Amino acid sequence: MRIELKVITKAKKEDVRKISENSYRIKVAMPPEKGRANKRVIELLSEKFGVKKQNIRIVSGETSSRKILEIGV
Repeated sequence: MRIELKVITKAKKEDVRKISENSYRIKVAMPPEKGRANKRVIELLSEKFGVKKQNIRIVSGETSSRKILEIGV
């Protein structure tokens, strides 16, 4: 499954919100430095979808606030 994300970094409260069927907005407390925010995004999505972190990968948008992720089973 592929999902689109809008990532907001340095948020006071972490949150994952579904915008549409395959679109989410996610807030993370981590700054966008050295991949910390991306790592936290993967951790939060792993918890939300109940899959291992290894089964989630960033397809595009590694350095952008808009990302496409692929979630395997």
